[in-house]
Amino acid sequence: MTEPHAHRPGTAAVVLAAGRGTRFRSATSKVLHRVAGRSLLGHVLGALEPLGLERVLVVVAPGADDVAAEVAAWDARTAMPVSTVVQPEPRGTGDALDVALRALPDDVTRVLVTPGDTPLLRPETLAGLLAVDPAEPLAMMTVELDDPTGYGRVLHDADGAVIGVVEERDADADQRRLREVNAGMYALDRRIVAPLVAALGADNAQGERYLTDVVGALAASGAGHGVPVRAPAVEVAGVNDRVQLADAGAVLRRRHLEGLMRAGVSVVDPAHTYVDVDVTVGAESVLLPGTILEGTTRVGSRTTVGPATHLTDCVVGDDVQVHSTRAVGAELGDGVEVGPFAHLRAGTRLGPAARVGAFVQTKNAEVGAGAKVPHLAYVGDADVGAGANVACGVVTVNYDGRAKHRTSIGEGAFVGCGTMLVAPVTVGDGAFVGAGSTITDDVPAEALAIARARQVTKEGRAAGRLG
Repeated sequence: MTEPHAHRPGTAAVVLAAGRGTRFRSATSKVLHRVAGRSLLGHVLGALEPLGLERVLVVVAPGADDVAAEVAAWDARTAMPVSTVVQPEPRGTGDALDVALRALPDDVTRVLVTPGDTPLLRPETLAGLLAVDPAEPLAMMTVELDDPTGYGRVLHDADGAVIGVVEERDADADQRRLREVNAGMYALDRRIVAPLVAALGADNAQGERYLTDVVGALAASGAGHGVPVRAPAVEVAGVNDRVQLADAGAVLRRRHLEGLMRAGVSVVDPAHTYVDVDVTVGAESVLLPGTILEGTTRVGSRTTVGPATHLTDCVVGDDVQVHSTRAVGAELGDGVEVGPFAHLRAGTRLGPAARVGAFVQTKNAEVGAGAKVPHLAYVGDADVGAGANVACGVVTVNYDGRAKHRTSIGEGAFVGCGTMLVAPVTVGDGAFVGAGSTITDDVPAEALAIARARQVTKEGRAAGRLG
């Protein structure tokens, strides 16, 4: 098989993504429904990316600005040029390809065609289509199914040559018994096939221009026959509703976890570990049950995550322990310990060997190397210096009702239990704040600050108040 990463000059891909996806019962475009960290379209573009294509053209419906934005994002993040073309009317897959072929540059002579709702496709499977001799005008992906209901059946002549595809709604009883079906993916010689696509009619039950009809048109023209390339059934399955979306997600996550495990990551219970396909995890790390890793999260080596931990778009260093924690957009340095039951909000950065303990919430906070926020504290819009200790019940009072303000706690400082730090305020290096204080003024370095009302005891005044 041709390597997926081979450069293929003059070869482009067309992704058919103009379908409405009515079975999703959603205002969101079908191909933008997300699973395992990407949209359906994103998974297809990800499979195309390693193929060395000149460009990718995505066919979209009129007004599909959301799909166009997704395509633009992919174009910005990859070296593979990706753009859109609008199919003005919903006249079927043949019409969609016709629109795309007319829009491609003249120097594109070979075209790979795939639907935009097949997230389980692998690059090597698509490379198998492109591995067919380019002298063949049309290679087509097929699969044999025990239950082919809903798919177009592949028709052969007496010599076994492919002579056509018949959609199920147009098939007769004998044709419906066939089990080899069309997967909807093709590699075609544009010079031969484009005129046949342009000539497609709409004489069928749906009144649409079927792309599948080009297989029969090619055979009838005498220019050649479709060359079938057998594919694994699981890869070519389209996603047409939320049930199939969930099924695809299970396959994608399992694949990714298997890859991680083979690379040296221990996954204690894969059935209850949910890792998006763009997440990376270093060797000798351990993922415990209930772990959810989403988005662009990167986990280093020898790190333990979980149980019951949910990280989104986080960077986690080496030798880290994260237990029963929710974190979004946080950075955890090497040797950090977090949890249980911590909440790290966006902008949190924990320096090496820092400790954030039980029932602590942080937001937009820099916690220095070796600093400790052991339990029951809120550190928001704050800087905590290296080696500082923020004790139980401390709150950085960062909001005055109109604006957020920042708190600075110096290196080696100690903030006693139950202290309110009313921002903007600075506690200097090595300073000590007595428990129960409400600090409204800066505390100089090495100073002791106590800010609380003197205790008053009234002997006997509580008699009879309880019971």
